[in-house]
Amino acid sequence: METLLIITAAALWGCGTGVLISRPAYRFSVPIEEPWRSACPTGHPLTGTGGGWLGRARCAAGDTYGPSTLSVASVTAGVCALLAAAIGARPELVVWLLLAPAAVLLATVDFAAHRLPDALTLSLAAAALVLLGVAAVLPGAGGSWTSALFGSLILGACYFVLFLISKGFGFGDVKLALALGAVLGWYGWAIVLVGTFAGYLLGALYGIGLMLAGRADRKSRIPFGPFLLAGTLAGMLLGSHAS
Repeated sequence: METLLIITAAALWGCGTGVLISRPAYRFSVPIEEPWRSACPTGHPLTGTGGGWLGRARCAAGDTYGPSTLSVASVTAGVCALLAAAIGARPELVVWLLLAPAAVLLATVDFAAHRLPDALTLSLAAAALVLLGVAAVLPGAGGSWTSALFGSLILGACYFVLFLISKGFGFGDVKLALALGAVLGWYGWAIVLVGTFAGYLLGALYGIGLMLAGRADRKSRIPFGPFLLAGTLAGMLLGSHAS
């Protein structure tokens, strides 16, 4: 009964926060050289709390914009429910639930604009390390903050090397790796390897699928961030059972 309540609460949290993702996703989904969007597609200024960043994807004129609110909220709720089911009442679950909406936002922006904004990736990395540091001192924690820190630094360094030698690897992925390394490192080095490999595998399968469908070739660039995040989720689910 307790597990069911935790899963239900997590799903409701994911749904509630997911509803708010479409607006910032729309504002962040612009080419690197352009400023963040400040108007809806029909030109009406964005209104709302937080300087127009928070709220549903609807402007004062009633126009809707950005990704489907229902789809984004459903994905966020599903991710949160999966994490709750796997981890249960451990201190790190609160950390994962706080980070999950930001991760879904990052994946949404990368799919739409092929970019991972520094404002999101670096904030996610800092939040992950700080929150995991708090979780580590609480009773019942299922991971190690030290390995999370080293996981962040080492995975970030490895991705930086890949960025230098690979044309298809963006610097945004390097910054994202700081957060992913912390999250995976919490559960140990084996999970860092598993989660990283899973992300690469999912990205490769997506690229192959696009080529088979005639929608891409070997030179095409794909948004890699969503698959790195999905691989990290798979590693987290595995690591929660192994810890």
